[in-house]
Amino acid sequence: MDLLHDGPRDAPVTLVLAHGAGAGMDHPFLNTVAQGLGDAGVHVVRFEFPYMARRRETGKRRPPDRMPKLEACAREVLAQVGGPVALGGKSMGGRVAARLAAEPQVRGVLVFGYPFHPPGKLEKLRLAPLASPPVPVLVLQGERDPFGTVDQVATYELGEQVRVDWLPDGDHSLKPRKRSGHTLDGNLALAVERGAAFLHGLPA
Repeated sequence: MDLLHDGPRDAPVTLVLAHGAGAGMDHPFLNTVAQGLGDAGVHVVRFEFPYMARRRETGKRRPPDRMPKLEACAREVLAQVGGPVALGGKSMGGRVAARLAAEPQVRGVLVFGYPFHPPGKLEKLRLAPLASPPVPVLVLQGERDPFGTVDQVATYELGEQVRVDWLPDGDHSLKPRKRSGHTLDGNLALAVERGAAFLHGLPA
């Protein structure tokens, strides 16, 4: 399995980072986040789920694999990386990470844009992985994310170890509107800063 590495490989903390449903491990969002965390002293390991790897080989778009296959792939990467790690991801990848929080080597979970529900389908909640995770979880969420806004998430019952940090006026990729006075670069830098602090604070 092909892996991308950022940051020092002998760093005190390693983050295994999964991509979202529609873009691979080298998407600009993940490139920025991985490089930023690497510069902050985190070893970041990126990988691709099977459907995305096939898309890269064939050039044909494919829907995401079903959750059991996604989880099996992430477990394979955990076994390959070894040692205690944090597990994280963007959107769907973050959902997979949260579902695997109980894996023995996982010390924490970092999510960029958790898909609390599909856009416009508020009744289809995906809260189970965040109900009582056994390790600390940090969700970095845009304030107007259609997968879970500030007002919506405020009504959810999340576990004591779950923290949601909000990025000003951000959408699902943390991008704010121009009129907000905030920028994507600023929100990504803030997300990297908060993510790095969270990761460095995890137990060894």
